[in-house]
Amino acid sequence: MCTAISWKKTDHYFGRNLDLEYSYHETVTVCPRNFVFRFRNGTVRKQNYAMIGMAYVQNQYPLFYEATNEKGLSMAGLHFVGNAYYPEVEDLKKSVAPFELIPWVLSQCETCDDAERLLKGMQICQMDFSKTLKSSPLHWMISDAERSLVVEPLKDGLHLMNHPLGVLTNNPPLEYHLLHLSEFLNVTREEVESRFSERFSLQPFSRGMGTIGLPGDLSSSSRFVRAAFTKWNSECEDNENSRVGQFFHMLSSVEQVKGCCQFHGKYEYTIYSSCCNTTQGIYYYRTYDQSQIVAVHLHHCPLDSEELVVFPLRNEQNIYHEN
Repeated sequence: MCTAISWKKTDHYFGRNLDLEYSYHETVTVCPRNFVFRFRNGTVRKQNYAMIGMAYVQNQYPLFYEATNEKGLSMAGLHFVGNAYYPEVEDLKKSVAPFELIPWVLSQCETCDDAERLLKGMQICQMDFSKTLKSSPLHWMISDAERSLVVEPLKDGLHLMNHPLGVLTNNPPLEYHLLHLSEFLNVTREEVESRFSERFSLQPFSRGMGTIGLPGDLSSSSRFVRAAFTKWNSECEDNENSRVGQFFHMLSSVEQVKGCCQFHGKYEYTIYSSCCNTTQGIYYYRTYDQSQIVAVHLHHCPLDSEELVVFPLRNEQNIYHEN
């Protein structure tokens, strides 16, 4: 499955783990300002905010997994199997397809407030990209430097929820995750004192015993708790290398190792991890087979063009041999 995090430490950072049992050979993709989007609701946009993110490009169309635009607004789609509900189209002008929701929002919005206004009254409807590429059941997190917004298409309608934690995984819906988090209110990074009984005192035998009870399994509910705890207790030096490194450490706390989660005879694993400095427009990533962090700069690309700029992923491990 997947985990997404929004984090502000001087600059704002947004990224995710993509956990799946297969890859579409995705690429870091830059969509310039003059790329023409022809949305299924009939809208044609010829002037957009430029954006950078991870996408599967099919027929010259970027199917974004997550992206950040030049104004610093970011958005990620995460699997939401069993809960995502896409109704049939009733009012085409108020409909948007799941696969085009990220460019629909990022092409024209600067903030979460803008996105919320844009999406109110809209329906995310059942429209496939093609006969071979069906719509994936998703929910989304949208973040700017000040707040996060979660978008969940449920049977009773489209839910737009302010999200103070800035962390998202998969099923169940966000409402459950926030309630479930309360079960861990005694977890702490601090040294612990004995509260077992007033009649005698127990002594800790190890550091880190305040985190006993913090889940370490691969389920989406446990990853939500662990990612939230890691993010909100994270400390690092206030420089770009340290902040980027720390973001990847946060994602590492919930990454999946190939072989540990079997699904229909295949193994789900963290195909890539990403971190975008949304303030500066720098997209960082690393892959399962290549742990060196790679940076792609949005503003080093020709942003006033009409053509996508695609950067294939570096997937070969680089090992430094000391002697």
